[in-house]
Amino acid sequence: MLALGDSLTEGYGLPPEQGFVPQMQAWLAGTGADVALINAGVSGDTTAGGLSRVEWSLTPGVDALIVNLGGNDMLRGIDPAEARANLTGILAVAKARDLPVLLVAQTAPGNYGADYKTAFDAIYPDLAAGYGALLSDPYFLPLMDRASGLLASDMMQADGIHPNADGVAKVVAALGPKVQALLAQVAR
Repeated sequence: MLALGDSLTEGYGLPPEQGFVPQMQAWLAGTGADVALINAGVSGDTTAGGLSRVEWSLTPGVDALIVNLGGNDMLRGIDPAEARANLTGILAVAKARDLPVLLVAQTAPGNYGADYKTAFDAIYPDLAAGYGALLSDPYFLPLMDRASGLLASDMMQADGIHPNADGVAKVVAALGPKVQALLAQVAR
């Protein structure tokens, strides 16, 4: 299984064993799953970067794909139509190879305006439905402080953008069942 993503997937700012992929690998092993999860996370990557490397990242033996991209597009204010087109390209490659996909949702804050937020937030459910991909809740949802509506500072690194090891563990616990559902599609 390949985890295609950005710094959130790569494990930015964390010791190698505390990043998303190693923690998800350990979580899956704890459930009895025998799967190798390949880290294809690149810090700073956008959906365009993911699209440019998806073909060669899907090496022989990869039987499923987790896509966790779009956060850097949003942070840079890239047109949601461009992010949508790039994610569409990634999903089309996976479909052509008959690979099941888990699309990890991202959401935009309101600082780019309501139209941007509406267009960006719609990308993930629309594409998941159109390509028959599994869709997760937004990546950062488990890290939100419900009272303030902000990311819980004790779950984040000092930059306020990347989760710390405890934050990654919460994300893994929330995404784990979706990854199990993805594995079930491989077993079919």
